[in-house]
Amino acid sequence: MDYLYLLLNLGSVFVPFLFSFHPRLKFYKRWEYLLISILISMLIFIPWDIIFTMNGIWGFNEDYFLGIKLFSLPIEEWLFFICIPYACVFTHYALLYYFPNLKLSLAVTKTISYLLILLLIILSIYNSSKWYTFINFILATVLISIVIKKSPNLLSRFFLTFLVMLIPFFIVNGILTGSFIREEVVWYNNLENLNMRLFTIPIEDMVYAFTLILLNLFIMVRLESKRHLIISTNRQ
Repeated sequence: MDYLYLLLNLGSVFVPFLFSFHPRLKFYKRWEYLLISILISMLIFIPWDIIFTMNGIWGFNEDYFLGIKLFSLPIEEWLFFICIPYACVFTHYALLYYFPNLKLSLAVTKTISYLLILLLIILSIYNSSKWYTFINFILATVLISIVIKKSPNLLSRFFLTFLVMLIPFFIVNGILTGSFIREEVVWYNNLENLNMRLFTIPIEDMVYAFTLILLNLFIMVRLESKRHLIISTNRQ
C-alpha cells in the first residue's frame, strides 16, 4: 500500500479543514498566522528530519509511500509537517471555543512546566549519546522554558488540549510505527532512543509531537498579539 502515508496525512486534516469554515469557529481567519507558524516550524523540524534520516537514526519503509523524495525525505513526510500541525492547532482552538474555561491555574501550570523541564534535563544528561532522545528533549526544554515565561496562559490550556490530541495521536502515530499493519511506515534505530514504547510508539514521539504543536501555537499567539497591538495603537 504505497499510498498509506499519504492517506494518513490527508485523513488527519480532512475534517479539521472542512470545519475550518464553520460559521462559529471561523478557523480560516487564522490561516495567515497558521501558515507562518508552519513555515517557521518546518525550518527547524525539516533539517532535523533530513539529518536524522541521512544518519540512520530513523527512516521510511518504501512500501508505504509513493517514492517521491525531496532532500532524502518522502514527500509525505513534508506533508506531515503541514497536515498534523493544522489538525492539532484546529483541535486546540475548537476545544477552547466549546470549552472556554478549559485551563489550569497559573500555579499548577508553572509547577507542571518546571517539573517537566527538570525531568527532561535529567533524561537529556543521562542519555546524551542517544541523539533522538537528547535533541528531542533539549528542544522541548528550551521551548517550555520560553513559553512559560512569555505565554503561560497558552500552556495552561495546551496541557489539557494536548491530552485530547493524544487520542488521534495514538491512532495515526500507532499506524506509522507499526500498529495494525504488517510493518512500520517509519522505523527507528533503538540505539538512538530510550527503546521504550507505548504500544509501538517510541516514548520520544510524544515529546516530539508536544513540541511541534506547541511551537506552532506559540508562534500564532505571538503573531496575533502583535497584530492586535498594532490595531489598538492605530485606533488611538
